[in-house]
Amino acid sequence: MTIYPQIILKPGKETPVLRFHPWIFSGAIEKTIGKPAEGDIVECYTSSGVYLATGHCMPGSLAVKLFTFKRQEIGKDFWHSKIRQAWQVRETLGLTLNDQTNAYRLLHNEGDSMPGLIVDVYGSMAVLQAHSSGMHDIRQTLAEAIIAVSQGKITTVYDKSAEAIRKMTGRIVEDGFLAGETGECEVRENGHRFNVNAITGQKTGFFLDQRDNRELLAQYAKGRNVLNMFGYTGGFSVYAAGSGAKMVHTVDSSAPAIALAEANMKLNGFDSPQYTCFTADARKYIETMEPGKYDVIVLDPPAYAKNVASRIQALKGYRTINAMALAKIKSGGLLFTFSCSQVVDRQMFTSAVTAAAVDAGRQVRIIQHLSQPADHPVNIFHQEGEYLKGLVLLVD
Repeated sequence: MTIYPQIILKPGKETPVLRFHPWIFSGAIEKTIGKPAEGDIVECYTSSGVYLATGHCMPGSLAVKLFTFKRQEIGKDFWHSKIRQAWQVRETLGLTLNDQTNAYRLLHNEGDSMPGLIVDVYGSMAVLQAHSSGMHDIRQTLAEAIIAVSQGKITTVYDKSAEAIRKMTGRIVEDGFLAGETGECEVRENGHRFNVNAITGQKTGFFLDQRDNRELLAQYAKGRNVLNMFGYTGGFSVYAAGSGAKMVHTVDSSAPAIALAEANMKLNGFDSPQYTCFTADARKYIETMEPGKYDVIVLDPPAYAKNVASRIQALKGYRTINAMALAKIKSGGLLFTFSCSQVVDRQMFTSAVTAAAVDAGRQVRIIQHLSQPADHPVNIFHQEGEYLKGLVLLVD
């Protein structure tokens, strides 16, 4: 069996690992045996020499991301087994053979015991995004495993890790194809059609985590005037129009995103004046819009907080944008509001929205709590993985 460098924890610091938490911080480490480089595999032990777990060595305060709590050889067979387990979960969820939906998340970080890695599937294309050097270093092995486990359903694997690796580690790497050669495709989600470009699109090309929430919006949008704020490529807008919304407006500050939103609306047959897309700043648009114009508003902003240091400012941002929307929404209207900031937990977000309701002077009721779909699972031992929080609010 391969001998890996060893991380020895300080006395008493093994408790989180014994509870299967997948992170080890530098302050918990007593010493290191061997000289592991960033991305190397390391084994973690108690101060008395008892094996705990195995993971990838990380730079900074988060020192190790753990991917197994069983001492074993880590090679191609191990990684293939991990991919196979994730595939079987998506089979159980009914996603791998679904005529109405062929876009889903195959691997979700800690939720699939693969911290530092996400893989999204778009038809026959998988987009891999590594958030650690360890996962990036084995990207070709992972691509081969994805193709093999899918039994031919996936033929293209695109590595889109460059930006994430640069932000997480400072390393400069390049995006590129690990298999196949085209990064554009058309996918289906609950019967709706969307264009995806893995190379030029944000994240892996599409925001799959809002699939269930888009479908929920469709239940409320019929006959209503809908505003999709921070609309990106128009996911919520397509669902709203498809459900029979009277009017759907999509707003985003990115002109390329709005161009994609317009294309997706037309792709689904929604090409008329009541379905309009605007390139505009969100706050300025809400400030100048007519009160009561919309009776359904979706607020799905990008992550306001990327780290703990920016959390206070992010909460102020959530409070401000929600107060503006609550002040302008039609009486009896519905606000779908979201936060995808992992460092802002559900209670913090709810408190910020509560403060926004006070600021707006409106009576507001929570009628539903929203989260990410089942293909974005949350490891029960790492509940920080519940990054997407949402509320459906009824505004009197």
